[in-house]
Amino acid sequence: MIYIVEDDINIREMESYALKNSGFHVVGFSDGQCFFEECRKALPSLVVLDIMLPGEDGLEILKKLRQSDKTKKIPVVMVTAKTSEIDAVKGLDGGADDYITKPFGIMEFISRVKAVLRRYDISSEEVFTFEDVVLDDRKRQVTASGKICELTYKEYELLKYLVSNQGIVLSRDKIMDTVWGTDYEGESRTVDMHIKTLRQKLGLCGAYIKTVRNVGYKIDWLKDE
Repeated sequence: MIYIVEDDINIREMESYALKNSGFHVVGFSDGQCFFEECRKALPSLVVLDIMLPGEDGLEILKKLRQSDKTKKIPVVMVTAKTSEIDAVKGLDGGADDYITKPFGIMEFISRVKAVLRRYDISSEEVFTFEDVVLDDRKRQVTASGKICELTYKEYELLKYLVSNQGIVLSRDKIMDTVWGTDYEGESRTVDMHIKTLRQKLGLCGAYIKTVRNVGYKIDWLKDE
């Protein structure tokens, strides 16, 4: 079940129609109050959450979701206006799993939702792949274009995190928390430096790792550049 929180009925119906056509069960809400009332009855598998809402905005709703033990692990895709880059950053820092800016194409929307859901269904995987990059988690071995890459422990964990979330923008803070841990006291440039060396060691495949200005990084297809 996917919950959509969007006050614009045209956008909500478009998102709902697209998701239903992709095989998902969907329930839409125009505000946070109705959304939380339904959450008390049944929890969704994912939430599509608009930032600009009447009453509580999307960032406040996201904060409540992440503060509750019952809802903190529910994946959230934020929807924001094209001109509100700072809101997207706040959403990622607040615990959103991805964001998409209006206006957006239906295919991109569905793709992002599926990518986030895949992220929450990878715990049993032992081999992770993206294009010519292959991670064998049993051997902790990485190959790029068929050649073995000698990575440090943190470089491996960083690459695994990126590949596990392919196409999804990961903020520096999220990367730091996941790869280095919340108690790590190193500088924020640690992530940037590891990304740099990781790109070098992957050779041509390093180009798949993209910088998202003022946000963080993602691993994505070259055709999107």
